[in-house]
Amino acid sequence: MLGASLLLALREIRRHLLRSILTVLGIVIGVAAVITMVTVGNGVTASVRTQIASLGANTLIVVPNAGGRQAGSAPPRPFTEQDVAAIREQIAGLLRVSGQVNSSQVATADGINWQTSVTGTTNDGISIQAMTIVSGRPFTSEEESAGKSVCIIGETVRKNLFANVDPLGRQLRVGKLACPITGVLKERGQGGMGNDQDDVVLMPIRTVQRQLLGTTDIHWMVIGVNPAYDNKAVSADLGRLLRERRHLAFGQNEDFRVIDMKQISDTVSGTLAVMTAMVAAIASISLIVGGIGIVNIMLVSVTERTREIGIRLAIGALAREVRLQFLTEAVVLCSLGGAIGIALSFGLSLLLTQVMSVDFVFDPVVNIGSLIFSSFLGILFGYVPAQRAAALNPIDALRHE
Repeated sequence: MLGASLLLALREIRRHLLRSILTVLGIVIGVAAVITMVTVGNGVTASVRTQIASLGANTLIVVPNAGGRQAGSAPPRPFTEQDVAAIREQIAGLLRVSGQVNSSQVATADGINWQTSVTGTTNDGISIQAMTIVSGRPFTSEEESAGKSVCIIGETVRKNLFANVDPLGRQLRVGKLACPITGVLKERGQGGMGNDQDDVVLMPIRTVQRQLLGTTDIHWMVIGVNPAYDNKAVSADLGRLLRERRHLAFGQNEDFRVIDMKQISDTVSGTLAVMTAMVAAIASISLIVGGIGIVNIMLVSVTERTREIGIRLAIGALAREVRLQFLTEAVVLCSLGGAIGIALSFGLSLLLTQVMSVDFVFDPVVNIGSLIFSSFLGILFGYVPAQRAAALNPIDALRHE
């Protein structure tokens, strides 16, 4: 019986092809809009997560600020090497700790100048921030402890200064220093703040401090937290230690800030997920409009085929069989609309993710769920017309002109 109802439904849809296409248009638009919005939203979320993760997973960044000092006073106090050592020794749950310094310098190679950012760091700092050396090597222990002039360059620096040659072993002049290039970093792309993460030259922190800055100050610290530990608890312990070391009185504002990259990632991802769900919910309104269209056209179909229904009932067809036929037609219409909407959303999602330069994240659950939901709409919105057809009196139906 179900197979016969399906064949009759397909025949009726084919008989009124244009009307059927216009009927399912609302379902097509609704399904395509919902899936496209969810896919693009997931892509944006994944891209943001990737950008934040490029700064290092389970990472704390500690920066100084003027929170604990009087307005108009001296700039925020930097950290010291002793602060880094104390954190490494006294805070539980840390994998690595590294001080960082920064200086803007002109890098020169083969007569070409390039303004870039020079970061003084350590191998631990490179590891914490998830930097990958694709060719060459990291710093040696001797280079770090002695503050030797060696450097690792980012992809942007390589492209601008060594476009057609292998930079490994070549001399790069950074400010007043000449240093051999020992490594090249893997391309990382744009950072979460819109900065080019590849426009950088890494040098041992003591080299930058002594030769470029003339100070032993630490500008900021990066800390890798053991995933088995709670970042909030580690941040609290870190705050208490730094308040003690920086002699901040009870109630005095902190003159430093602890940034939890994991917390930022979770907050941003949660916000984007809520926005994606909200936009998808708004887009799904068109599904209701499409469902109303299904009800309307099925009622028209019942009216047009009243005499046919009367003949079927008169020769022995049961009311439930008539109901099943019209429900099948409604489900087939909605399922076809859902399938076309899924195909359309795939193309739209690919186009939009390429235009927005975000990841394309295909979610089979959303696609299959949309198809099942569109079929359910056929049952929901097709029941009233189907019940109306099944309730017709055969004699009155045969009189219908």
